[in-house]
Amino acid sequence: MRIQIIGYSGSGKSTLARRLGERYGLPVLHLDAVQFYGNWSERSLEEQSALVQQFLGQNESWVIDGNYSRVCPQRFEMADICIFLDFARIPCLVACLQRYWHFRGKARPSLGCKEKFDAEFLRWILYEGRTEAHRAGHEAHLAAAKTGVRLRTRRQVAEYLASLPLK
Repeated sequence: MRIQIIGYSGSGKSTLARRLGERYGLPVLHLDAVQFYGNWSERSLEEQSALVQQFLGQNESWVIDGNYSRVCPQRFEMADICIFLDFARIPCLVACLQRYWHFRGKARPSLGCKEKFDAEFLRWILYEGRTEAHRAGHEAHLAAAKTGVRLRTRRQVAEYLASLPLK
């Protein structure tokens, strides 16, 4: 089983990836951890793609969370399921603030960088990460998926997880 999770910042991609990985015994790759290292330094696109390519080569089945459509784009074609967490802005903002307060001063497990929340990230959550181009990319990945799943609320995520067969 190969699962790709996409969606907006704060929608719960990493949490869902972790839960699906645990449920089915699948390795999980968080693309935020591929893009960022250390103190929010960014890897080059080539380095990111190489890391994802290595993960894909080492694992027959997997869960990958994150958008980064330019990073190893064949992962979208390889995925059996593409889950789009299509949450509204305010729930995503609230989740990002809660995550910041929970992890402030330390690194969250899915990233490795100390949690931060600044004006740039706020702008990303509310505007820049939600442009028509970003949305069109999400919609294209969802439409091209072998199985596409759109979840719009945390309740739908919970119901989706409850509906899945056990390993």
